[in-house]
Amino acid sequence: MKVLVTDPIDDAGLERLREAGHEVETAYDVTGDALLDAVSDANGLVVRSGTQVTDAVFEAAPDLVIVGRAGIGVDNIDIDAATEHGVIVANAPEGNVRAAAEHTVAMAFAAARSIPQAHARLKAGEWAKSDYLGTELNAKTLGIVGLGRVGQEVAKRLDGLGMDLVAYDPYISEDRAERLGAELVEFEACLERADFLTVHTPLTPETKDLISTDELELMGGGYLVNCARGGVVDEAALAVAVENGTLDGAAIDVFAEEPVSEDNPLLDVENVVVTPHLGASTEAAQENVATSIADQIDAAFNGEPVINALNAPSVDQSAFPRIRPYIDLAETAGKIAAQLFDGRISSVEVSYAGDVAEEDVELVTASALKGVFEPLEWQVNAVNAPRIAEERGIEVTESKTRQAEDFQSLVTVAVGDDEESLSVCGTLFAGDDPRIVRIDGFRVDAIPHGQMLVARNYDKPGVIGFIGTVLGENDVNIAGMFNARRSVEGGEAITVYNLDDPVPDAVREKLLADDRITDVKYLTLNGADE
Repeated sequence: MKVLVTDPIDDAGLERLREAGHEVETAYDVTGDALLDAVSDANGLVVRSGTQVTDAVFEAAPDLVIVGRAGIGVDNIDIDAATEHGVIVANAPEGNVRAAAEHTVAMAFAAARSIPQAHARLKAGEWAKSDYLGTELNAKTLGIVGLGRVGQEVAKRLDGLGMDLVAYDPYISEDRAERLGAELVEFEACLERADFLTVHTPLTPETKDLISTDELELMGGGYLVNCARGGVVDEAALAVAVENGTLDGAAIDVFAEEPVSEDNPLLDVENVVVTPHLGASTEAAQENVATSIADQIDAAFNGEPVINALNAPSVDQSAFPRIRPYIDLAETAGKIAAQLFDGRISSVEVSYAGDVAEEDVELVTASALKGVFEPLEWQVNAVNAPRIAEERGIEVTESKTRQAEDFQSLVTVAVGDDEESLSVCGTLFAGDDPRIVRIDGFRVDAIPHGQMLVARNYDKPGVIGFIGTVLGENDVNIAGMFNARRSVEGGEAITVYNLDDPVPDAVREKLLADDRITDVKYLTLNGADE
C-alpha cells in the first residue's frame, strides 16, 4: 500500500510504515493541484497541521483508506467529506499529551513569575530585580476548561503543587472529576473562581471565541493560559484585558492564524508570554505521535480497528480479538438479508444475544450495515454506512440480551419496510467458524461463503429432488444443503444450498415454474470468485 506524507514527521514513523511493507512517499509543502496529483494513487495520507485535507483531496484519491493526523487537532481535515468518501480519519491524541501538559505548567509559571521578561532585560544588561514581584501557584485556584486527556494531566501536576482545582467540562462525570481532585462547576463559575485559567478544548464552531471580553471580565484578575487550540480565546479581547489590568497576565502557545502575523495584538503586550506552538515539540512526543499514526494506518490497511478513529467505529485493542469473528459474521448476515428481502429497506435492526452482548459492538453493527447496503450497489464501508443509513432515512436500531437460546452467542440482522421484515441469524462454531442458523424464522445450518441458493417451497415430496436435478442438468454442483420447514407438514419450507457454480437466470426461472416452489434467490457472498 502507498502512504503519502505531506508534512514532516519523525523518522521513526516513516520507518515503522516501511517495515510493515508499505511504500512511503514524502511530498512536503505541496498544495493545490500538486497535492491533488500527489494523492491520486495513495492509500494512506499522513499530515500535521500544514496540509489542508479538503473534499477536493478525497475526490482526487479514490483509493484512499485513511488520513492520519500526527497530533491531536484535526481542524485542517474535512471529516464530513472523509466520511462521505468512506475514508477513516485518525489522530494521535496520546503521543503528545505529556508534552502539552508540561508546557502548560511551564507557561503558567512563566506568566506568574515574568520569566521571559526578566530574562530579556537581563540579557540586555539590566538588573531589574525590583520590577518583578511574582505570584505563587500554591494555594491558588486553577480553573480548567476542558478536562480531557491534556486537561487531566495538567490537573494531576498542579494539584500536586498545592493548587485547588475547579473544572468545566459538560462531557465528564462528577465522579471522574473528583478522582482527579477537581470540583466540577458551570462555565461562569469556573471563570469567576480561577486565579489561573487553562484552556483544553478543541476548536469547533461552538468553542470559537469561547473566551472573549465578557468571559475575561468574569475572571477579574489572574492569569490565562492557552496551549490547546488557537481561536478558542479571542486574541484581541485578551490583549485589551491584559493591557487595561482586567487580567494580570497571559501565556499563549497557539494562535488563530499560524505563523503569527506581525500585527497580532498579543505580541505588543508586556505581560503576555508567547511561544510558537511548542506544546508538542519534544523529541519523545514527536516520535510517539509518528509511530502511533503509523500503527493506525497499518491497522486500517489490515482491516483491524483504528484505535483513534474520529469518524469510524473503533474498539479497544484488547477487546478486538473477541469481536473480530463477529464483524465478518454480521456483514455476511446483512448481505444475505438484503438479497433475500423483496421490499424497499426502510429499517435495519441488529440484535446481539449471549456472550457477544457483553462486548462493545459498535464496529460490528457498522459492519452489518455495510453488508446490508453492499448488495444495493451503494459505495459503502464501515466508515460511511451509518451516514448512508441516516441520509436515506433508514431507521437503525441495536438491541442486546444475555439470553441466547441454544447458542453461546447470536447476531441477528433484520431488514424491513413498513409492512414486513426478514431476519438472518448467525453464530460461531468452535470459536470462529461462522454459521447461519436461522433465516426468516426457519432453523438452518448453512456455511455463509461463496455462492448460495435459497429456495422457498411447500413441504411436499420430490421438491428437493427436483431442485437437485435441475441444478445437476445445468452443471451446478451442490457442495452442501440444509432443509427446514414450519411445524405443520405440507406447509412452508426453506432449503439452503452451498454451490460450487453460479446459477444462471434461466435455471432460476425453470425452478420457479414449478408451482411447489414459491421463491428462489441466488446469493453471492465473500469468496464467490475464489
